[in-house]
Amino acid sequence: MLPLAHLDRVFDYLVPVEFDEAAQPGVRVRIRFAGRLVDGFLLERIAVTEHLGKLGFLDRVVSPERVLTPEIADLVTAVAGRYAGTRADVLRLAIPPRHAKVEAEETSAPEPGPDSQLDEAGWGRYSHGDAFLRALTEGRGPHAAWQALPGEDWPRRLAELACAATTDGSGAVLVVPDQRDLDRVHSACVDVVGDEHVVALAAGLGPSARYRRWLAALRGQARIVVGTRSSVFAPVPKLGLIAIWDDGDASHAEPRAPYPHAREVALLRAHATKCAFVAGGFSRTAEVQSLVDSGWAHDLVAPRNIVRESAPKVTVPGDSDHALERDPAAKAARLPAIAFAAARTALAAGNPVLVQVPRKGYVPSLACAKCRTPARCRRCNGPLALPSGATADVAASPTCRWCGEADAAYRCAACGSRALRAVVVGAGRTAEELGRAFAGVSVQSSSGTTVADTVKAGPRLVVATVGAEPVAAGGYGAALLLDGWALLGRADLRAAEEALRRWMTAAALVKPAGEGGQVVIVADPGLPTVQALVRWDPVGHAEAQLAERAEVRFPPAARVAAVDGSAAAIASLLDVAELPDGTELLGPVPLPDGARTPFAGDSAEPVDVERMLLRVPRQLGPALARALAAAQASRSARKIDAPVRIQVDPVDIG
Repeated sequence: MLPLAHLDRVFDYLVPVEFDEAAQPGVRVRIRFAGRLVDGFLLERIAVTEHLGKLGFLDRVVSPERVLTPEIADLVTAVAGRYAGTRADVLRLAIPPRHAKVEAEETSAPEPGPDSQLDEAGWGRYSHGDAFLRALTEGRGPHAAWQALPGEDWPRRLAELACAATTDGSGAVLVVPDQRDLDRVHSACVDVVGDEHVVALAAGLGPSARYRRWLAALRGQARIVVGTRSSVFAPVPKLGLIAIWDDGDASHAEPRAPYPHAREVALLRAHATKCAFVAGGFSRTAEVQSLVDSGWAHDLVAPRNIVRESAPKVTVPGDSDHALERDPAAKAARLPAIAFAAARTALAAGNPVLVQVPRKGYVPSLACAKCRTPARCRRCNGPLALPSGATADVAASPTCRWCGEADAAYRCAACGSRALRAVVVGAGRTAEELGRAFAGVSVQSSSGTTVADTVKAGPRLVVATVGAEPVAAGGYGAALLLDGWALLGRADLRAAEEALRRWMTAAALVKPAGEGGQVVIVADPGLPTVQALVRWDPVGHAEAQLAERAEVRFPPAARVAAVDGSAAAIASLLDVAELPDGTELLGPVPLPDGARTPFAGDSAEPVDVERMLLRVPRQLGPALARALAAAQASRSARKIDAPVRIQVDPVDIG
């Protein structure tokens, strides 16, 4: 595999007689290229070459294992084309490194398909759920946008879909955001179809364990693969279903070139193989809604009466005159009286209470108490924060979150005041305050490196950051969603979508309203995103988000490529790029400090990095990707060293 963009093509080599039997399409080989040995894959055996020059010979066949199947080879090409990347980069994501000892292990013949009885009752609560299962079982390749009910045992539902897809000998790939979700879905699949038919793939596995499980999928020993984003490339023979859970989670976006999103890879694979596709979640992204609007996928949602029966009661402090009369400070309070009342009621009933906060730490963000200017370090200009157990005053010695330097003599650069105030209160400070407010009640934290998977039943307060909410046995009695403005106020195209996703994920862990379950969200009740949570209407919110994106011409309504690099590097790319007619150039603008790491190299000097956005109508997306890939190949051939990063439809546009 040659990483240089101008060498991203197929090369012909002669096969020596001694390798004739082992050199089959899909095997790993070693070849000599430009005087050095490099690794590669044998794609095809042909009798006649179109190359006019002299051909070299394969140096050796590394392994007779045919690891690059024709389907995955085509998928790799499609993904590279979609994201203006190279096949070498995509192959690095799709095929794990070889482990010779694992390949040499004895393997058993593939087990016959699972014979478990499929329980259709869970899917019977969704409109057309039974018909969808029948279509899946019959191998008709249906496509659906599944809106999971609040409180739904979604790992079990995914396992049932996989079981239905494998009844005719097909395979299934289930893609989840993180290890916690993987463990739950894998356990559910084992419960439904048996351990011998399921493997779990994750980056945290060791090289040998990961390769062993990957080979089990390749050889057809495991028909169901459950994994994180890279498992979307799992080489399951005769793929019948590919499903992705919570596609709005940023973990599905690959941080390495060419930066593909697992949802888009799954769509490309489903389209090429004609297999079934399911995108599920408690909320919905604008991208999935666009699939429904186009007719490619169909809604798999429950009737409103079943949604109301399953959902907790959602309350917003200050959403009525009556509430304001009882608690005039409800709109301004971080934890208003109605939230305290909900927590006390749930605790008195013997149920745990979930408290969701947007940030970890103690007081992770400070500002001047007089003029509200953000407090910055005098040494490196990093943000100042308070350590655990401190209070927001000058004696607390605020500490820089970047360099760790304490500033006991802090003065505001704008007005000279020494007083500080908390801009955001973290999980640590929240847990401390609640511990004092609810004396005698156990307080458990789940954030940062200490994330709990589950909590026991019984009265307790669980303070968790967004995405780290543990599952409670029997469900939470109440959930308090604090500092809603911190999620909604982010300067990001997807801020509203992400906020609703985080809130619904937490609210779905709460008991139904009929069992006393209550959710209190501290946010502006007039915001459409807050009202979507109150109504439990993620589909309507996704439709509105898609309409807004179409109005401002951003993904998924249009195709956008973010080009990052120095001003000279970006100019060198645009000079040779034959962009399609109608391409809009937006920018350039300075790139945030956190996104500059790939351009800094070993230099400690600050790097001036800019971002240029290239926008085209959706139908011109392939042409834009081809133009950018060709421009990168031209720069590579001319040995232009200034790096340029290209991300097509990035999750974080800015």
